[in-house]
Amino acid sequence: MEKLLEMEHISKNFPGVKALDDINIDLYPGEVHALVGENGAGKSTLMKILNGVYQPDCGRILVGGKEVHISDTHAAHKLGINIVFQEFNLCNAISVSNNIFIGRHKHNKWGMVDDKWLYSETKKLMDYMRLDIDPNTILGELSVAEKQLVEIAKAISTNAKILVFDEPTSALTEKEIERLFEIIKTLCSEGCGIFYISHRMEELDSIADRITVLRDGQHIDTRNYKDMSRDDMIRMMVGRELNNQYPDFKRNIGAVILEIDRVFVPEQLDISGIQVREGEIVGFAGLCGAGRTETARAVFGADRAKEIQVKILGKPVKISTPKDAIEHGIGYLTDDRKQNGLALRLDVEKNINMTCYPMFLKNGLYSQRLADENARKYIDSINIKTPSIRQTVQNLSGGNQQKVVLSKWLSRETQILIFDEPTRGIDVGAKYEIYKLMNELSKKRKGIIMISSDLPEIIGMCDRVYVFCRGRVTGILSQSELSQERILRYAAGIDVR
Repeated sequence: MEKLLEMEHISKNFPGVKALDDINIDLYPGEVHALVGENGAGKSTLMKILNGVYQPDCGRILVGGKEVHISDTHAAHKLGINIVFQEFNLCNAISVSNNIFIGRHKHNKWGMVDDKWLYSETKKLMDYMRLDIDPNTILGELSVAEKQLVEIAKAISTNAKILVFDEPTSALTEKEIERLFEIIKTLCSEGCGIFYISHRMEELDSIADRITVLRDGQHIDTRNYKDMSRDDMIRMMVGRELNNQYPDFKRNIGAVILEIDRVFVPEQLDISGIQVREGEIVGFAGLCGAGRTETARAVFGADRAKEIQVKILGKPVKISTPKDAIEHGIGYLTDDRKQNGLALRLDVEKNINMTCYPMFLKNGLYSQRLADENARKYIDSINIKTPSIRQTVQNLSGGNQQKVVLSKWLSRETQILIFDEPTRGIDVGAKYEIYKLMNELSKKRKGIIMISSDLPEIIGMCDRVYVFCRGRVTGILSQSELSQERILRYAAGIDVR
């Protein structure tokens, strides 16, 4: 069978980083070729070269056996190549239909955009993907999961023969993931070839034909998926044995530090009776849109609630804005670190220090030396991999970006930390490091809320779990009571006997 694509001897350097070192990879029609490796292994960089976002320092690309030069994304699209980026390439201010067909609109005889055609084509695409989204909806009104599905629809709409899915399920529910896999299988039956990047290894069992492992910008191995065990895969990815998915830890839980007595938003949220203790990790579980993140954002002052009653160390506090929450010792690591947690175009030092600039005033003047020392302290203490404190944050891997967000709150000596999907889009090795950091924070008497759609993660890390359904807490489970079945029943609003 003729190959759809060959990438030969691809290398790429960034300042202080060798991102890719002599990579060879290929793709056949009808194949799902999984690409795995730790954050920073080079997976996304390789695919961005394929899509014309980056140019390789050396190597060549062949499509259908012919060598091609992919100068930009338009050139990639003409060659039938498209990518669903982990970072959304969408505009919140315009409609779903305009996002999907931007730059490819059909015009009527008066030279105006043909709105009927635009609506009709988008509706066909929504029906194909079984999505209940009105094409005229403004994108900014959608949830993160819905935006992810729009990003996927946009890629499919180009009728590409080579598709790249970069962490496409990070924000999706189980049903949405099943729907995506059905679409992928349909595309493969039509002769498409697909590169699939994921840190969720259990997903690969359903769709992967071959698998390539990258580590530190180098090609480690390519095999038929069925010939590689999970242990082999992890060992190749991290370069070491990883015996336990969750680090062993014995917590010493203290007094109640945070009480959420009431969060009320008409027809959306009616939450009460949540407590977090010193040194405790409390889980918020439930389906997307159940009220987990909405509750956390209200407590942090990021979203308005009609009524909100919060106590810290037994004393009622008023929180109307994030500034109020920060002053009361609450930090929030959002579920979308790129959009809401980081200033991507600023360097590591500025991102770490952005919540605590007054600390660096000396005799009324800002001390860059003190700021640099603080940044280096956290780079060393939580092992942020960066060539320098001056490295732009957008050039770091997802796991290291998450550590920068955490450092921002640790710099404030925050006592209550809300982790919203803390391991979304990061690899198994980086996940383990985040879990260890959370355990160390609990040892320092921090109170932690962990919001996660990953039920094994909730069970493996949390002391107690509040389960949300339709804007209410439907179950409170101790560690000994935790099971995936019990959580899912409460999340679906089914009483557990």
